[in-house]
Amino acid sequence: MEQFKGTTIVAVKKDGKTVIAGDGQVTMGQSVIFKSKTHKVRRLFNDKVVVGFAGGTADAFFMCEEFEKMLNKYSGSLMRSAVEYAKNIRSAGHNNAEALMIVADKTTLLILSCMGDVIEPDDGVCAIGSGGNFALSAARALIQNTNLSAKDIAIKSLEIASDICVYTNKNFVVEEV
Repeated sequence: MEQFKGTTIVAVKKDGKTVIAGDGQVTMGQSVIFKSKTHKVRRLFNDKVVVGFAGGTADAFFMCEEFEKMLNKYSGSLMRSAVEYAKNIRSAGHNNAEALMIVADKTTLLILSCMGDVIEPDDGVCAIGSGGNFALSAARALIQNTNLSAKDIAIKSLEIASDICVYTNKNFVVEEV
């Protein structure tokens, strides 16, 4: 069976705002757009946490569910939830999973892997997925050379990525905390 994948998620933290934005495309294999309006950016824990996920669909949903359990267990503490999520994932041995997730609240921005990695970006900008490097490059250039808001940078970065990456479309979901 073909794997469902392909997306771009970008996060920008600037001026006290954090935005996670993602496209809506789900691709089956190398050549079929299976769905064009999927929501891969969501709010969790009473809308205080935003997550965006990319990778294999089942793996991404599993990651999101496991992370949400940790948020509920640790009263929404993002860093503690991320570390406990990572410990659980590593001990469970989900070594074949293929997904990444960006998580954010008002103060913290992290990338979580299905291998148990927790990464905090140095510059308040990160991106994942098939068009992630395109969006990341665009976001870094825009944050360094413009006065655009975090939201405008995230949207513009996705627009640039969608013009380059065949696995990224222009049906964006944007969430800000």
